[in-house]
Amino acid sequence: MGPITPTQALAELQAGNRRFVAGEPRHPNQGAVHRAAVADGQHPFAVIVGCSDSRLAAEIIFDRGLGDLFVVRTAGHTAGPEVLGSVEYAVTVLGTPLVVVLGHDSCGAVQAAREAARTGTQPPGHLYSVVAAVGPSLRRAAQQGVHDIDGIVDIHIAQTVEVLLGNSPVIAAEVAAGRCAVVGMSYRLAAGEVRQVAPAHAPAADASALTAAVPGPAVVPADADAAPAAVAG
Repeated sequence: MGPITPTQALAELQAGNRRFVAGEPRHPNQGAVHRAAVADGQHPFAVIVGCSDSRLAAEIIFDRGLGDLFVVRTAGHTAGPEVLGSVEYAVTVLGTPLVVVLGHDSCGAVQAAREAARTGTQPPGHLYSVVAAVGPSLRRAAQQGVHDIDGIVDIHIAQTVEVLLGNSPVIAAEVAAGRCAVVGMSYRLAAGEVRQVAPAHAPAADASALTAAVPGPAVVPADADAAPAAVAG
């Protein structure tokens, strides 16, 4: 049986990432026997709300296998209704104890949003929805005097955590009831390392352990202008 508390789940992810960085992956739960074992049901120990970037494959980064992670990916990990519904399904129906918002350095979605804001031009097609969803994070970065791309990415990750909690009473209620936690993490493309950048929203018993990593940036609470636009499918 997999980890059943937010702290255990986070520790499992961190251990897997350390193996990946060291070049010593175990590739757990990827064989034929386990494939057959999970065919009739799933019990993932973590939800990963990640960026769609092709280099951000959660099962590889965290050295996990079939049935371990419930992965939801959009460009810039923007969280529209479909994403919120997917996370709500994982934490309520599947009982998953940890939700991780996973971003990465040099995020193309954040760069596109910043360029659109700089030039005042609107991206074509549904790309506009992604750029619009990143907009509140750009404004918060400006308010905090953060201008480098990776600093903005960290704020955007933290903002997405706030969006999950602020726009989904279901997720917020699961956290308040002590059944799950939500944290923000950033992946470094070259090094392969994952670090925590957003304060954990967790049951009181787990909060200290979950926030023991590198502290994240200050985050302005989500408000009306933080609600993301619909994300292109």
